[in-house]
Amino acid sequence: MMLAENPTALGRIRQRLRVLAALIIRETSARFGRSWGGYIWAIAEPTGGIVLLSVAFSLITHVPPRGTSFMYFYASGFVPFMMYNSIANVTMHAIRTNKGLLTYPVVGPLDTVISRATLEMMTHFVVALIIFPSIAWYDGVRTELNPGLLVTAFVLAFALGTGVGTLNAVLIGFFPTWQNIWGVLTRPLFIVSGILFDFDTLPTYLRDILWYNPVAHVIAEARYGLYGLERGEFVSLPYAFGIAMALFLVGAFLIRQNESHLLQQ
Repeated sequence: MMLAENPTALGRIRQRLRVLAALIIRETSARFGRSWGGYIWAIAEPTGGIVLLSVAFSLITHVPPRGTSFMYFYASGFVPFMMYNSIANVTMHAIRTNKGLLTYPVVGPLDTVISRATLEMMTHFVVALIIFPSIAWYDGVRTELNPGLLVTAFVLAFALGTGVGTLNAVLIGFFPTWQNIWGVLTRPLFIVSGILFDFDTLPTYLRDILWYNPVAHVIAEARYGLYGLERGEFVSLPYAFGIAMALFLVGAFLIRQNESHLLQQ
């Protein structure tokens, strides 16, 4: 009702949506170009990682941590992790690489961040739609999905990646070496986020420690959804979404407060 009574507010929302749509189209063209190479690589990269993990661990143990398929198990962790990680990385550099666009009055720094995050989410969602049915067909996986949990996991990956990227976009604007420090600090994330193991099989004390890693909640939620399970006790959506929202709000506030400085770097 308030929007209907306030055409200015409605007009601003429409303008923001048009700007975001234009930026997403531009980012799509810049990333994938006019050839199929970019699209093929978007599928080949996670597929290659899944195959390598599956082959390596099948030589160590004959039974995957859950289910009967090594590829399906590792894909259930690798794909959502890649979604989060890609969103965090591309949004971190969104402002710095789009300074030319930010000279236009209608384009704001947060528009570049959100458009990049949205494109990454859509790309990895399409990749997931291709990879999981393909693995299930190839390995003869018989499982019922829990679509609600799977969608929640992807939304959480989007929110968390956007929050991390938004805050980091400010930090690298003031401290350019932060991107190198961040890369070193987050290298163990691949191991401690649950890609290689099942949280439900861990000792309680270890599971309690890993619980504080919000990315682990993304992977656990996706895995429950892909194996048709109910949400386990490990996942806390208020905690994970709370971390994501706090990071985004702090980052967005700092961007607005320091916009002129960030555009000069």
